Amino acid sequence: MSKTAEAPTQNRVIDLKAGAHMMVLDAGIFCIFHAAGQPAPGPAGLPGVRISRAPGTPAGIVTVSTFEEDGWIGASSGAALVRVTRGPAAVLVTTYQEPNSQAEAPKIQVAQLAGPTSTAPAAVAAAESAAAPAPAAAGVAEISAHVQRQGDVAAPIGEWMGTPGSQAWIEGFAIAPKTSIPTSDIEYQAVLGKGWLSPWSEGGQYCGSRGMALPILGLRVRLKGESAQTHHVRLSSTFTDGTRLGPVDGTDALEADSLAPLEAFLLEIIPNDAAEEAPVKAPAKAAASKATKTTKAPAKRKASSAD
Repeated sequence: MSKTAEAPTQNRVIDLKAGAHMMVLDAGIFCIFHAAGQPAPGPAGLPGVRISRAPGTPAGIVTVSTFEEDGWIGASSGAALVRVTRGPAAVLVTTYQEPNSQAEAPKIQVAQLAGPTSTAPAAVAAAESAAAPAPAAAGVAEISAHVQRQGDVAAPIGEWMGTPGSQAWIEGFAIAPKTSIPTSDIEYQAVLGKGWLSPWSEGGQYCGSRGMALPILGLRVRLKGESAQTHHVRLSSTFTDGTRLGPVDGTDALEADSLAPLEAFLLEIIPNDAAEEAPVKAPAKAAASKATKTTKAPAKRKASSAD
């Protein structure tokens, strides 16, 4: 091939404006996200940020998970969940901008979601002795989730996802109604920290992480489209510290005041013209593991801890 023919290809290489920074984190779970007021993305999707384990940091100490499949925190949205098992440990933050950008480099914020994560022997014993959720019957697996030490499990809407009292947290979930409403008429978020939620996920999309040992701390569910006029959501949940919430209107984020990881949740989608049914009770095994106070009516969220 002649040099003339090669020239156009060579001219397609564009040098971006980039910067790299080392950030040292203590042991714990962190959420890294764009600060407010960032420039709008350009045609190339820039500016953006990528979070990765810093060179020299031993493998297994730092784990990074993002909501985008390619690991990119683009423009003004997205977030990264970072788990540091042994600190202090370094994380590499790389920023990318258009070649001639005069704007400041993207700014990020870091929120600590939890301290060092370790499982007490009693918790391990309880989790191992607890029975894993039974697989949903064929054709009715409307909720899927990744549960600590259990992997991917499924259940229909109207039954508990996860095992109350097991102390095994949920890392992520997806909701895809098949009978009550169209899948496109539901969306949901995961609680990542105090006042911090993931982006909205459409029905059927996975929300959270999988196999990264990063628990979610609660969830929020709402209906849209025609279903928002004909149905409503009722949500109950339990957390690894024994806190029990609900049933409540799922349009408000359901999270424990202690920020304990989400252990199990019960989602019900109820027609507005249907008589209000009694809430579905947690499995008897969970009731025996910890005595908790129950809440009444879906009016307000009320938390209670194990006695």
